This record gives sequence, C-alpha cells and structure tokens, in this order.
Amino acid sequence: MNPARELAHGFRYAFVGVRLIGAAGIRRYVAIPLVINALIFYLAALYLVERLTGLAQRFLPDWLQWLFWPVVILSVMGIVFFGFTYLANLVATPFNGRLAVAVEKRLTGQPPADPASGAGLCRQALKAWLSELRKLAHAALCIIPVTILFLVPGLQAIAPLLWFLVAAWLLALEYADYPMANHGLDVRAQRALLAEQRPLALGFGLAALCMTLIPVVNCIAMPAAVAGATALWIERLRPVRPPASRSIPPANPPPANCPPANRPSS
Repeated sequence: MNPARELAHGFRYAFVGVRLIGAAGIRRYVAIPLVINALIFYLAALYLVERLTGLAQRFLPDWLQWLFWPVVILSVMGIVFFGFTYLANLVATPFNGRLAVAVEKRLTGQPPADPASGAGLCRQALKAWLSELRKLAHAALCIIPVTILFLVPGLQAIAPLLWFLVAAWLLALEYADYPMANHGLDVRAQRALLAEQRPLALGFGLAALCMTLIPVVNCIAMPAAVAGATALWIERLRPVRPPASRSIPPANPPPANCPPANRPSS
C-alpha cells in the first residue's frame, strides 16, 4: 500500500461528494444541511470579525496594527472550524444521516439494512446527537495538546502542520460517522476502522478541511463531505469480513442464486 497514493485517493472522495449532492434524488436531502451550514458559518464569521475588530482597535497599539488581519483570519479559521463546524453538524445530524442513506441507495441500489423512519427517526436523532457529543469530547482531547504547542518556544514551527493533520483526522471521523452509524458502528469501532487506513482517512479529511476553510465553498462542505464519506465507506472502507475484535458488519453478501466461482483445476 502506497501511503501517498492512498492520501490522494482519500482527497478525491470529498470532490466525489460534490458531484453526488447534485444528483437527482439526493438534492432534496441537501437543502436543509446546506441552509444550516451557510447560516451558522456566515453569522459566526460576521460576529467574530466585528468583535475582533473592536478588540484590536482597543488593545493593539498603532505600531502593531499590521498584525490585525492575520490575527483576525487565523482566529476566525480556528474558531469557525473547532466551534461552529461541530455546532453545524450537531444541528444538522438527523438530516445528514438521511443524506447518507440516500447516497448509499443511489450508489448500491439499496439503502442500509435498517434505516430509521417514522417514530424510529426520533430515536435515531437522539442517538446521533449523543454520538456528536462523544466526538466533540474526543476532538477536545486532540485539540488541547496541539494548542499547547503553539505556546512552546521551539515547537511553534511544527504546530501548524500538526493542527492541519489533527483537524483532517477529526473531520474524517466526523463525516465517516454518518454512513458507518447507519450500519450500526459505534464511535470506537469507527475510529478503529479508519485507523487501519489512516492515509486514506487523512486524505479525505484534508479535502474536507480545505472546503471548510474556503469562503463560499464552505457552504456545501458539510453535505458534500457526508456524501463523499458515504462513497468512501462503500468503495474502500466497508470490510468483507468483520474483524474478530470489533462488531463491524460485513459488506452485502452475493445473491443466493449467484453461481460459485470456478475453481482452478489441479
């Protein structure tokens, strides 16, 4: 397995998601996450810029005013990613789960074995929100050490690189959760499965991070990443056999009338 090639393959799946969310039968599941994402990101960014502008004018001396916009941009990027990305996903979680179901049905011809509907949708939403809170706690445990590195002389040079890698890993966990949860995987099993193909997961997370940080593009980042993660699950992550140590459901078995493969003659 070539790590660089796997990284590139993972990166591509985020843009596969961009194509999928425009497909017939899927667009209606995109509308609500799209509106939620756009409102939260842009209202948050406007509020932060306004607040930071006031703080800079109040506390920065004239000779440090040149630092204003770099500080504002980095602060908005960090706060929007770590705070409002998770807030947007928390609010849109039930809709993202349905989007993952619709994408899987389009790609495989059938939905997950037991997608929630009717009264089950409420139970699925509650379970998904609890899962989001667990992911948020995991994200905090990952973010705190990297944040400390920004304050340590000599290690500040590598802190931005580690920030991007940690952010990419967290976004891969965030968006892969939707198709995996539809198949009954809990957060621990999801992390274990993604860790087995870390370059692939990091490539996907880096692409999702790039879309999240680019203005205008970040409006479609969430639904595109959910759709891309679903394609990634179906084509690369869904195992043929469950590992003995984890309850990971196997891929769909072949039809009963499928003829057995020809055995080579001895």
